[in-house]
Amino acid sequence: MFEKRVLYIIVLLLSFFGSEGQSQNRMPDAARGIDMRQSASSEKAAEPDTVRQGSAWTLTFPLGNHVESVIDTLAYNYQRSAIPAMVTDAYATTGNIGAEGLNLIYFDRPQKSTFFFKDALKAWIPTFEKQKFYNMYVPTTIMQYGFAGNKQTHQDRLKVDFAGNVNRRIGIGGTLDYIYSKGSYESQATKDFSFGLSTYYLGDRYELQAFYNHYNFLNKENGGITDDLYITDPAQLQGGVSKIEPKSIPTRLNAAHTRLNGDEFFMTHAYKVGFWRSQTVNDTLTREIYIPITRFIYSFDLQHARHFFKNTNASQGEEFWENRYLDPTGTEDDTYLTKMTNSFGIELIEGFQKWAKFGLSAYISYQTQKYKQTTFFHSPELTDTEIEQLSPLPANFHISPTSTRNMLWAGGRLQKDKGNILRYAASAKFGLVGDVVGDIELDGNLTTRFKLFGDSVKISANAEFKNQAQPYLLQNYISNHFAWNNDFGKTRRYKAGGELLIPWTKTTLSAGVENIENMVYFDALSLPRQHNGNIQVFSARLDQKFKVGILNWNNTIYYQKTSNSDVLPLPELTIYSNLFLKFIAFKVLKLQIGVDCDYYTSYNGYNYQPATMSFHVQGAGKIKVGNYPICNAYVSARLYKTRFYVLWSHVNQGMFSKNSFLLPHYPMNPRRLEMGLSIDFSN
Repeated sequence: MFEKRVLYIIVLLLSFFGSEGQSQNRMPDAARGIDMRQSASSEKAAEPDTVRQGSAWTLTFPLGNHVESVIDTLAYNYQRSAIPAMVTDAYATTGNIGAEGLNLIYFDRPQKSTFFFKDALKAWIPTFEKQKFYNMYVPTTIMQYGFAGNKQTHQDRLKVDFAGNVNRRIGIGGTLDYIYSKGSYESQATKDFSFGLSTYYLGDRYELQAFYNHYNFLNKENGGITDDLYITDPAQLQGGVSKIEPKSIPTRLNAAHTRLNGDEFFMTHAYKVGFWRSQTVNDTLTREIYIPITRFIYSFDLQHARHFFKNTNASQGEEFWENRYLDPTGTEDDTYLTKMTNSFGIELIEGFQKWAKFGLSAYISYQTQKYKQTTFFHSPELTDTEIEQLSPLPANFHISPTSTRNMLWAGGRLQKDKGNILRYAASAKFGLVGDVVGDIELDGNLTTRFKLFGDSVKISANAEFKNQAQPYLLQNYISNHFAWNNDFGKTRRYKAGGELLIPWTKTTLSAGVENIENMVYFDALSLPRQHNGNIQVFSARLDQKFKVGILNWNNTIYYQKTSNSDVLPLPELTIYSNLFLKFIAFKVLKLQIGVDCDYYTSYNGYNYQPATMSFHVQGAGKIKVGNYPICNAYVSARLYKTRFYVLWSHVNQGMFSKNSFLLPHYPMNPRRLEMGLSIDFSN
């Protein structure tokens, strides 16, 4: 297996250097017209050391406005992508790459989605928010491959991104991401596959942007290990033998798996009305450019999602779950959602005249949601004895196997995206019809810059208010082990915060506070519950970078405090620290050699429920997790258009503590060697 992976890497390198030799006589990037300017959003990216800086953007929903972005070719911390526990600076996961996880940084955690099963895999699923479009005059393919483990525990990830322009107005792109990992522990394998296609046309009057993404994830569910002592004190369970192979540790489930698949097709059309203006190029030459005044926009979004959970070991299921509503001999849960959104909008464009200091837009969106759940209350093949073993459904339980929901919103946005001193934006969205009637979403942000000690200091502030209805599946759901009918009220959120960026000290400070009223969460029985009251969360963050010669020390510190840790448990203090040397060897080899660590204080960790892919609070006898650093030693390098890393992950295993759990009963991956390679094939 190891030899095969090395062969793959050799083939990639030979292909790359062959293409390099053929392209030596090409024009330099500037002559080809590539935009080498840094995007505004790269201010937050540590060390924007990119292979090529073209222009990239994401879209806003539903009108498809551009938001500047960066091309994913950063050499800094490239090795972190191989570590499941480092998806974010504080991440609770079942342990394997491509597996379920929860962001423990509350202000970075997304709200529950319409199809809540997807939330646990959001780090790996291609979503609207992650979709990028590229303006690359030179067609470029970035291929990444990483591997780790041995024959029993091997982990592979292949990721390919392509972008290129047909001409200066038309661009196309494609992505592919394949994760296959057997996991370090029994019944922990993941097999995640996703791909996407995108295109755009940016004309003077007409614009089109569209993409299609598909994903198909298959994850084994082991329910956690049977006894934490196998990690903390194996000698106590093994008669004095202190060593045990992770694959030999028994797990609570070994015949259960989850399949989550779906796709999304989005397109947005815009027709611009404006006028032609003469622009002086030099003393003797002028040209006509089109100045748009108003955009008329139509957007269409179609999403499909399916969650399937299966367990064929009835005896394990009886021990793991309290109820069996549909079948006592096994579980086959199936839930579908199809969601279609049509949006129409009009926008007055900022800057078409000197007095047009801001842009203004308004839109209306109509959405249809179609749900399909289990269509039988028990299998007709069950015997009378097996039917008697079924759990009684909750009192007054009623549900339709299919349901259609129709919703209508109206909204608008005021923004000023140009200017060096002051930029701002404010948006509003109101629910008019269906389950969302009475919903309100308001948000705003303001950014200003000013000179201080010869450099530009940036200050920003933001605020939002949301009054939102609960998703249908949190109100009505049926499966073999869980069934509920709820009549939850709307959740209200008030949030305010700000950020200060000081470039010359390499310091970023941010803080925020949020009040959540009527929060919906999963309780100790893995059932959705609504907290009748208010919960406050305060969060502060410090990003600080130090540099002396080739020695660098980057740190991120979070402090967050929740007023109700029984409903919303959070670690109070989180630290990410990266100490490394960064230098150029042999005039061409850019090296980063260092050690980085994630740490967060102990707290009452979330439990994970495999049948619904949900993270829920604990009941009596709470188990604390955290207070354990995970450290990695690494060498990351870039040679021309090739990036690679060698990583010794979880290098501190057993040094400070043996309580290496990310969730109760879900231990971290043990120490192991990992490698990865990324090549930029520019045609």
